[in-house]
Amino acid sequence: MGMFDPTIYDNIKVVLEGAVYDLDLEGKIIITRREDLIDLSSMSRTFAIEFARQVGLPNKAEIHLHVHLSDLAAEILENPTAKPGCTLLIKLHTYVNDPEIDCPMIEAQLNAFWEQRPRITQQISYLYGEQPEEYRNLITLSFGRKIDESHLDDFSDLIDYAFESLVWLDERGA
Repeated sequence: MGMFDPTIYDNIKVVLEGAVYDLDLEGKIIITRREDLIDLSSMSRTFAIEFARQVGLPNKAEIHLHVHLSDLAAEILENPTAKPGCTLLIKLHTYVNDPEIDCPMIEAQLNAFWEQRPRITQQISYLYGEQPEEYRNLITLSFGRKIDESHLDDFSDLIDYAFESLVWLDERGA
């Protein structure tokens, strides 16, 4: 591997970003945030691209890609025993009125969509001191394994599922 060969992370990032921008060009979504970060303290890299179906809709989906220094180093130094890769998360940003009722229902629906594959966590938050009418819900779908270029073919399905999850969240709130 030469000094400037793209890493697994770079290759995956390009494919994910391209797939999300394709949806944007088709008019199905609008991109609301894009991050491309290098953390100098841990030498890790993170790419995140967030989108909504249209301006004014509160729900957003985010494709979140992360790579640790250990994985980058193993790949660049061509460590034969390491299995370098990245972590991919899907994050869904939504709101719930009653977490005790809404969260189990959201989990059941997403498990059905995603065929029980990712681990689903929901983090509820609100500003202390306010009596919230609704709570922020950060839903994270994690796949429990590192990914590499062998998974590239799965990404269009993954982004479709993220989009369909967003459609469901938007319609649930309507």
